[in-house]
Amino acid sequence: QVQLVESGGGLVQPGGSLRLACVASGSPFRFNPMNWFRQAPGKQREFVARITSGGSTNVTDSLKDRFTISRDTSRNTWYLQMDGLKPEDTAIYYCALTLPNNSYYWGRGTQVTVSS
Repeated sequence: QVQLVESGGGLVQPGGSLRLACVASGSPFRFNPMNWFRQAPGKQREFVARITSGGSTNVTDSLKDRFTISRDTSRNTWYLQMDGLKPEDTAIYYCALTLPNNSYYWGRGTQVTVSS
């Protein structure tokens, strides 16, 4: 059974950095595209970044100067590096594996809070 576990969230001051990790276990799809989404309080879940099976990356335009997505296929782990964090980045961050039918398999999320 596929399991996605996010880690690395926490409380950080504005301007700080965090690196989120998503570990996939039990997945035969480790080369499938992996995505990061986030959901802020009272807002809809929004797309943050994607890395394809070929390693191509895409970060949503508003975040591409601060966020970077990467992976370590040997560890079945994907990362979201977040720099220059702002209070508006406060959200629950989810990794989501793209399945062959183009649906998502979601992790449970990790909380990121940016506050002084």
